[in-house]
Amino acid sequence: MNDLTDIKTRFPALSDGWSRFDGAAGTQVVDTAIDAMSDWQRSGNNANSHGAFPAAQACDDLVEETSEVMAKLLSADSNGMIYGPSTTANMMTLTRAAAFALEPDDEIICTKLDHDANVAPWILAARDSGSIIRMAEFDPESGRLKAESVIDLINPRTKWIAVTGSSNIIGSIPDVASISKAAHSVGAKVVVDGVHLTPHRKVNIEEMGCDVYATSSYKWYGPHAGIMWVDPELLDDLDVYKVRPSPEKGPGRFQYGTPPWETLAGIREAAKFLLSVGFESIVKHESARFERLLSGLMGMSKVRVLGPHDNKDRAPTLMFLVEGNEPDEIAKKIAEAKVAVWNGHNYAVEAMEPLGLGEQGAVRAGVCVYIDDEDVDRLLEAVSLI
Repeated sequence: MNDLTDIKTRFPALSDGWSRFDGAAGTQVVDTAIDAMSDWQRSGNNANSHGAFPAAQACDDLVEETSEVMAKLLSADSNGMIYGPSTTANMMTLTRAAAFALEPDDEIICTKLDHDANVAPWILAARDSGSIIRMAEFDPESGRLKAESVIDLINPRTKWIAVTGSSNIIGSIPDVASISKAAHSVGAKVVVDGVHLTPHRKVNIEEMGCDVYATSSYKWYGPHAGIMWVDPELLDDLDVYKVRPSPEKGPGRFQYGTPPWETLAGIREAAKFLLSVGFESIVKHESARFERLLSGLMGMSKVRVLGPHDNKDRAPTLMFLVEGNEPDEIAKKIAEAKVAVWNGHNYAVEAMEPLGLGEQGAVRAGVCVYIDDEDVDRLLEAVSLI
């Protein structure tokens, strides 16, 4: 197990003195990913794929290398890796393709715990196909999405189920494996938004049993990009919008235009970073810092912590309010102490009403590998002074 005491030295941007609890929206980039992107741009390998000269071969090799590392990170078939600008963009591409095969009596299950990237694209697919959206509820008191709340909605008309791997606002992790098993019993496909899960837990797509898994490298110390894994058999079967010269099979049929090669180099190194640090070390480090943060906030009488009040089956992210203050006011006051937090709904728009929140949402703070005890104490002190 790696000791993460000096992990901050791997992140050049942290030299500015800020405590960064904003990682759920985008982390700082690890040094090796920065170097890899810069090195690629200087290498002379910027070209395109499938050419008859060395730079073109280097582009092909980079795609293969990145997909192999991503396959190790996610425990998945490397032939299913698709690269795009963001998870939202990748989901839009997926649902546009899925809509072709949907009929008016077909049903899609979404959840109220999800980021809108895994809800709105399905709503649009249902609109275009005439199919029906079913929304699975989560328990606002515990912050948990029970598998049964999704499974009970499954029936022979269910075609797709869209579920979060971990809530991006309150961290809770649903039992996706049970949902996948129930979905497959009626021939439905399962799409997991794993954006908030990937940096905090070792993902095993084989064990999860899903058909599609989406993640974003800028949430785990890499460049701004989205990676979507699609079961290769499903990937070849979907009727996608594409230009005619694009491949008829494989990930290329989902990718629009030339990939940003330097970004792929950064993705590869960010994934290698997670694998080299190891998720046992990551979970241990983040859990200890999160326990300190959670207990500290819950110990303040004027603070209301939303979602789970324990550290079990969750990513290290929470939302809170401070009595007598609006979320944007809280975030601004905390920023005066050079501590970065987010305020608002953070795109989890369906979750706001069950949590008793309005459009202004609440304040979100997330722990990642470079947060230490000093950062936590700094945030707690800033909150105590509000």
